[in-house]
Amino acid sequence: MIGTPADANCEVPHRLLRKSVRDIGSGTEGTLMAVVVENTAAAPAYEDRWVEIAYIRPHGGGFELSTAAANVEPTS
Repeated sequence: MIGTPADANCEVPHRLLRKSVRDIGSGTEGTLMAVVVENTAAAPAYEDRWVEIAYIRPHGGGFELSTAAANVEPTS
């Protein structure tokens, strides 16, 4: 995608928002606090890479983990 999407750096809806989820990559479980569209390009000179980033707050508190929204699944 070239250019800036209309919802760049803004929170977007997600079906698991405020629900208990697991990050597939790390196995971390917590509450999905937000999903934000962010540019993950390594430097401004590179082509933009807009992705949905999920923020998970671990159960019991602590620092939120960020991961690709595609790596989030509901916990049983």
